[in-house]
Amino acid sequence: MARKIDRYTYRVTWSEEDQEYVGLCTEFPGISWLEKSQETALLGIRKLVAETVADLKRNKETVPEAISMRPYSGKFMVRVPPEVHRMLAIKAAESGVSINRLVSSKLC
Repeated sequence: MARKIDRYTYRVTWSEEDQEYVGLCTEFPGISWLEKSQETALLGIRKLVAETVADLKRNKETVPEAISMRPYSGKFMVRVPPEVHRMLAIKAAESGVSINRLVSSKLC
């Protein structure tokens, strides 16, 4: 069974400023871990997250829920200028699809 910290969203990227890899956790934007290799940066940020979660629990503070565990409806509202809405309606009609289908195909 996976530990709860394994459900968090981790990323390792190069920091040109630090000349090292930086380990990040989306659910904990205030912390990071620098290392010479990607692998040790990931290990470091995971360890730091585990320590942070333990501190939060010990102090009876709220522990962030993993993004992967949150329910999503699949709907969100986006406001666009009327001319963009019109352009999308035209493109969707020309493609024979709904605006929703056209826009969702462009998102990822």
